[in-house]
Amino acid sequence: MIDNVSKALRVACIVPTYNGREDFKRLFDSLSLQTECFDLLVVDSSSTDGTSEFAEALRSQGEIKHLLIIPGAEFNHGGTRQKMVDDFPEYDVYVFLTQDAYLEDKDALKRILSAFSDPLVAAVCGRQLPHHDASPLAEHARLFNYPSVTQVKSKADIRRLGIKAAFMSNSFAAYRGDLLRAVGGFPKHVIFAEDMFVAAKMLLEGFKVVYAGDACCRHSHNYTALEEFRRYFDMGVFHAREPWIREEFGGAGGEGVKFAKSELRFLGVSKIYLWPAALIRNLLKLFAYKFGQHEDKFPIAIKRRIGMYKGYWNGPFAEKKG
Repeated sequence: MIDNVSKALRVACIVPTYNGREDFKRLFDSLSLQTECFDLLVVDSSSTDGTSEFAEALRSQGEIKHLLIIPGAEFNHGGTRQKMVDDFPEYDVYVFLTQDAYLEDKDALKRILSAFSDPLVAAVCGRQLPHHDASPLAEHARLFNYPSVTQVKSKADIRRLGIKAAFMSNSFAAYRGDLLRAVGGFPKHVIFAEDMFVAAKMLLEGFKVVYAGDACCRHSHNYTALEEFRRYFDMGVFHAREPWIREEFGGAGGEGVKFAKSELRFLGVSKIYLWPAALIRNLLKLFAYKFGQHEDKFPIAIKRRIGMYKGYWNGPFAEKKG
């Protein structure tokens, strides 16, 4: 059944790249081993480290179906992904990957596509395992947020799962093209989390979103405390500017407390020396998130210095509307 479903689908794997030649090469190597048929589409933000030249060489060999190079200033988390969907509308399913991820085994793509045997499934999020060089804190974050159990979510699950119902990550995610268009596609105006935005829209429209615990990639970040602060500030900005998500799904509730307790258990007594850093980081993340929720009280110059995605504050959506 899985093979019949996947073979009937026209699949595009879309990878945005920027100054990540070695990472992208690793991802490409994992894609070349997949048992499924797909077209590889790459959009590069004018890399200067040889990424675009490597991609062009692959395109000339027929390994990449389409290569689009855009000015770096034009990159937009949602807008750039939607441009690829709009420019290449002939596919049934669009699989998005980030350059710093790679597929864990040859059947990863087959497994993420298998969920589309249900015509109401609009999006599927794959499982992320930590990179082999992940720090203990980065390792726990992936194990906590990406369990091995597959979960099919619908509008009826929002009351039980809250904001977790709309959990999605474009480091390894697949979308049914016609249903992605039915909810308006990826937004251009959000700072990031375009994946959660779309998943939330899909659930509210009555479609299903799947977390595929058996479709695995490797992806994690050894963020510094400052980098985590910046990321959670941006997350606060996102939720402040999209209040409908919390209104419809609720807030994170006790997830932060659950995460902190789980982290200490994961570290255990053998790594008790990491407990202070873990606790301080979690407090910083909470503060950054709350800070971001009140971003309208600060000038753009300050937000540009604080946030992770600085280019957003130079673009047309920097000023909060309404």
